Amino acid sequence: MTRELAGQPVIIGAGLAGLIAALTLAPRPVVVVTKAPLGTGAASGWALGGIAAAMLPGDTPTLHAADTIAAGAGLCDPAVVDRITGAAPAAVEALLRLGVPFDRDAEGHLLASLEAAHGRPRVLHIGGDTSGREIMKAVVAAVQATPSITIIEAEAHRLIAGSRVEGVVLSGEGESVTLPTGLVLLATGGLGGLWSHTTNPPGALGQGQALAARLGVPLVDLEFMQFHPTAVDIGADPMPLASEALRGDGAILVDETGRRFMADVPRAELAPRDIVARAVWAELQAGHRVFLDGTQAIGARFPDRFPAVTAVCRVAGIDPVTQPIPIRPAAHYHMGGILTDAQGRTGLDGLWAAGECASTGLHGANRLASNSLLEAVVMGQAAARDMADAECSVPATVAGIAAPPADAAGLDEIRRILSTHVGVLRDGPGLGAAILALGPIVERQTAASGPALMALMIAVAALDRAESRGSHTRTDHPEPIVALACRRSLTAGEAGRRLALLRECGFTA
Repeated sequence: MTRELAGQPVIIGAGLAGLIAALTLAPRPVVVVTKAPLGTGAASGWALGGIAAAMLPGDTPTLHAADTIAAGAGLCDPAVVDRITGAAPAAVEALLRLGVPFDRDAEGHLLASLEAAHGRPRVLHIGGDTSGREIMKAVVAAVQATPSITIIEAEAHRLIAGSRVEGVVLSGEGESVTLPTGLVLLATGGLGGLWSHTTNPPGALGQGQALAARLGVPLVDLEFMQFHPTAVDIGADPMPLASEALRGDGAILVDETGRRFMADVPRAELAPRDIVARAVWAELQAGHRVFLDGTQAIGARFPDRFPAVTAVCRVAGIDPVTQPIPIRPAAHYHMGGILTDAQGRTGLDGLWAAGECASTGLHGANRLASNSLLEAVVMGQAAARDMADAECSVPATVAGIAAPPADAAGLDEIRRILSTHVGVLRDGPGLGAAILALGPIVERQTAASGPALMALMIAVAALDRAESRGSHTRTDHPEPIVALACRRSLTAGEAGRRLALLRECGFTA
C-alpha cells in the first residue's frame, strides 16, 4: 500500500480543514491519515454554534472583521482578518454545494444567531446546536464519494525531513510504516486535551504541533488557550458544551442563590469569552457554584432550539426547561499553533498547516465565537490550492522510526500540571514549576513526550509574556503592556534552553 501511495500529498488529520483540503485537491490523488474512523474523533464535529459569515442584510465582512479584531485584544493580523472574513460568504457557499443544510426561515432565507462579541447575528447554524455534526456529515459524504482520496486509519508519529519534508512515519495495528512524500498538510486540530477540564476530543493533544516542533518549525502565540466559560459541569470527560448561542438567546449566568453576577459588565453574558471565563472562574474560586439559566429566556423552546444541550442535560438528570445548567470554564480552543503564511506554508519546505493546529493571525489573543470553522474552510482551501501547484519529489530511501511506548500515566501528569499552573489564571512561580515538572516527561521518550513538549512550550510562552492580554491572564502582571502587543514565536530548542536555565538557577516555586 505505501509503495502505491508514495509521492502523493499527505494530509494528517480528518477534521474540517483536512477534509476540505482533500476535496479541493481533487482530482489529484491525496492520502488522508486519521487516528479515528472517518467522521469521528475530530473537534469540528463537536462544534455547536456554527460558522461565522456576514450573509444577512445589514451585515458586512468589514463589520465581521472589526468584531474579530476587537475580540483579539491587539494581536490579530488585520490583513489576515480582512482576507478570511471577506472569504466567509464564499466558504458558506462551498458548504452549501456540498449539501450542508443550514437553517432557514419559512421563506428560505438563511438564519443566523447572535454570539458573544459579535455586533450582528452572523453565526449560521444547523438544527440549532448540531452545526458541526451536520457540516462534517456532509463533508465526509463528499470525501467518501471522491475516488482520488485514500483514507488511512493510523497515527502519524513522526515526520522525516532534511532541508524539506521527505516522509511520514505511520503506526497502527502494532507496526510502523513509512510513507515517502514531499508534500504534507498538518490538520490535526487542537490540544485542549492537555488540560483536565476540556471540551475537546480525547485525542486533541497537539499531535501535529509536536510533529512540526520536533523539526524546528516555529510555533506562535502558544500561551493563548481559550477557556470556554460554559462547559456543562456534570463530571464528564470531555465536558459537553453549552453553546454560546444560549447566551445569545438570553440565558444568564447566576450563582447558587440566583444572583446574576455579570449584569454590570459591558455586554454582560455576551462579553468576549476571556472576560466571561474569568468572571465564572472568580465565582468558583470564591466558593460559589455557577449556572447558565435559560429557564426564562428559552424555557419550553429548549428541546427544539438546542437539542444537543437538552439531551446532555437530561442524561445527567437536569431539565434545562425548568432548571439552570451547572457550568465551569474548560480548555476549548488554542489560538496559537504552527506559524503559517496566507497559503498555510510553514517554516519548512513541503510542510503546510491548517485549522486549529495552525496559527494564521486571525484569532489574536482571544478567538471570536464561531470563527474557527470559518478559518478551517478558508485555510484548508488555501493550503490545498498552494499544494496543487507544488512538485512532490519522492526521496529514494526514507528510514523508518519505531513508535514510542505508551504512557497513560505521563499524560495524566501533564493534564494535572497544566490545570494547576497554566489555567484561566497564571503566575510566574506556577509557570516555572510547570516547566520543571514537564521536562522529565519530555525527556523520557514515550508516547507522552510529544504532548509534554507542547505543554512545556505553552508554559514557557506563558512565562515569557509578562502581561495579561486576551485569554492569557497573569495575576502577577494583571495589565496589558503596549510594548508587548505583538505575536511571539517559539521553537522546541528555545523552550529546551529555558528549561535548562531554570534548572541551572535552582528555581523553586
